[in-house]
Amino acid sequence: MHRLCSIRTLAFVVMMLAVSAVSRAQVAVSVNIAPPALPVYQQPACPSAGYMWTPGYWAYSPDGYYWVPGTWVEAPAVGLLWTPGYWAFGNGGYVWNAGYWGPQVGFYGGIAYGFGYTGVGYQGGYWNNRQFYYNRAVNNVSTTNITNVYNKTVINNTTVNRVSYNGGTGGTTARPTAQQEAAMRAKHTPATAAQLRHQEAARANRAQLASVNHGRPAVTATSKPGEFTAKGAAAAKGTTTENKTTASKPSPSRDEESTTAATRASEKKAAPTKAAATRTSENKAAENKAAENKSATNRAAENKAAENKAAANRTTENKAAENKAAANRASENKTATKAAATRASESKAAENKSAANRANEDKTAASKAAPTRANDNKATTQRAAKPAAHPEAAPKPEAHSESPVTEAHARPEKAAPHASSEQAHPPKEEEKPRQ
Repeated sequence: MHRLCSIRTLAFVVMMLAVSAVSRAQVAVSVNIAPPALPVYQQPACPSAGYMWTPGYWAYSPDGYYWVPGTWVEAPAVGLLWTPGYWAFGNGGYVWNAGYWGPQVGFYGGIAYGFGYTGVGYQGGYWNNRQFYYNRAVNNVSTTNITNVYNKTVINNTTVNRVSYNGGTGGTTARPTAQQEAAMRAKHTPATAAQLRHQEAARANRAQLASVNHGRPAVTATSKPGEFTAKGAAAAKGTTTENKTTASKPSPSRDEESTTAATRASEKKAAPTKAAATRTSENKAAENKAAENKSATNRAAENKAAENKAAANRTTENKAAENKAAANRASENKTATKAAATRASESKAAENKSAANRANEDKTAASKAAPTRANDNKATTQRAAKPAAHPEAAPKPEAHSESPVTEAHARPEKAAPHASSEQAHPPKEEEKPRQ
């Protein structure tokens, strides 16, 4: 038994080294047995803002498939999203494609991991201004310690089942789109150290082996990486308390394995009947879930129709209000235009009347001033002509006359030139101002 286990371990190590030499980026291991179906489980509450959900998956070791619980992980950098790993059938075997961090979610085989991972993209949240916003419709998030939340119903456009691999018999048939291929070729960030330690802890816990838990792991999800025994650890639906308790027990030795081989054989013999009953219960649960999803879809469609109708009504009301306001403004503008025209007409009439009055006043003043100026001019002319009508001056007396009469006539001779001057320049009267 020990020799057989050593050979299997050595073969697994050689295979891992060979695969790593070919490609360190994506492919980790390839086996010829399909992985078990995904277990049904509940998501633990998000521990704090900044943690992102990474779904659980089946990994492979020399002991077979073991379940790595889904867990909340801190993103290695702001803006990065997690693309889950997936199994894909090819070249006669099932090849594991490791998950990675990147600015966009790439192709993950169309596997419906749940909690926002519908098989295409991620509907559980988004980054905005260096903060991650959580969709409470698909995530278990408490608003007590996380406020960046919203609610958006997620409608799956793919067949919801528990298939855990792509291709092959019974696998998903999804193929990557051009955008998803571009995301796969872009620069990636591998799983963080916390994620790798989380996987190693699951590998070391034999309760996580599919051969032990028969597809129903004792621990299906944890609040943080590696916290398998913490309060937030979740078990698969249908797992008993005894199976869940085994998650914290130490791994048994190889001798103990040989002593319990008969017990496991008995359990495997009874497993088909139990598995059939479990599948029936799971199918019924799946049908109920599908009915709930359909009902939620119908409610979402009804709500959307109601919102569209309300929006149309609001648009009609707004349009009517705008038209009425526009008509009122047009009427007010028309009234204002009429008032302006009236004021312009009144101003024009007032100006014309004022101009006519001024013209009449000027004409009256001119008519009144014309006779006055004519009379003034006539008077002036008459005064100027009056000295010329006087008789000629008396002849000068002889020089040898010494009589008093001669002296009397001598004085007027001296005054004669003065009188002549006054005749040449008669005094002017002040002109009257024109009216």
